[in-house]
Amino acid sequence: MKIKFAIIGCGRISHRHLELLAKNQISGAELVAVCDIQADRAKAAGEKFNVPYFTTFETLLKAVDFNVATILTPSGMHPDHAIAFLNAGKHVVVEKPMALKLADVDKMAAAAQKNNRELFVVKQNRYNVPVTKLTQALYEKRFGRILMATIRVRWCRDQKYYDQDSWRGTWAMDGGVFTNQASHHVDLLNWVLGGDIESVYAQSDTFLVKTETEDTGVAIIRYKNGAIGLIEATTAVRPKDLEGSISVMGSEGSVEIAGFAVNEIKHWNFKTPVPADAEIREKYSVNPPNVYGYGHQAYLQDVVRCLSGEIKNPVDGREGKKSLELITAIYESIETKQPVFFPFTPKLSRLGHTR
Repeated sequence: MKIKFAIIGCGRISHRHLELLAKNQISGAELVAVCDIQADRAKAAGEKFNVPYFTTFETLLKAVDFNVATILTPSGMHPDHAIAFLNAGKHVVVEKPMALKLADVDKMAAAAQKNNRELFVVKQNRYNVPVTKLTQALYEKRFGRILMATIRVRWCRDQKYYDQDSWRGTWAMDGGVFTNQASHHVDLLNWVLGGDIESVYAQSDTFLVKTETEDTGVAIIRYKNGAIGLIEATTAVRPKDLEGSISVMGSEGSVEIAGFAVNEIKHWNFKTPVPADAEIREKYSVNPPNVYGYGHQAYLQDVVRCLSGEIKNPVDGREGKKSLELITAIYESIETKQPVFFPFTPKLSRLGHTR
């Protein structure tokens, strides 16, 4: 029996999910409905993929039997939508960021637990094959002592992009480059370095677009294991996307995975080589066709495997919260112009609030 998915929100990222689910690229999954408050978007997606379409999730719930609601609405709406579907007895897949307020993440996780349903947080870059090779090398301790890791998101988002929807680039519904475009990369940095943070210091600015939030920012993270994390994130690259990358440097080796979507091995060097290194360098030095990369397919396949009882939830609410906590600390540091030491309580971060 196939796991039935309904897509909630038919904007930009929905096309990736729709193509995978509707064209049988996820074994054991089936697209059964789409929903968007904008009738033209709902109709276009429904007709293109030959499934019923709706403009309210209440109508969808009454009309269609399905197992999983995939939440692709504006980020500030994720908590309300996820909780509504969890309370309706559906499992939920939610895109990044899962929420804009840390308190809302706790509410989402509580709703999942109360209703005995799974909450899946999309972290597709963890599934990029070069990234899996990197994490394997980390597990095997080939890097020795980890000294520093850096992520770079150098993408192009012009004013036309932000003008597509009124919520884009707002504090209440979207956040800036740290929250939106760099969210998956921040997760990777935290995941690779262990996530146990001592302090964060950040600065940002808005250079080339008219938005409430930043289009460019940098952050320095000190981890309790002594490693330093660096974030460089911008949507002010012109005229087109440059890279989305992560580099890891240790006492015994260094790796850089670059490309548009952390999919292209650029450097893979260790003091003590193994026979597989040459194959890894050759086989996985391929850039994907767009910034979404290839990870969604593997992630959604694991969602199906989890719901079929084969594996545990790969990224639940607790795991998904970690990157949002780091992003919130970044914004807190920007507002205070001071380092933020963990644990902390957000006081001045504007993420998830009206300006």
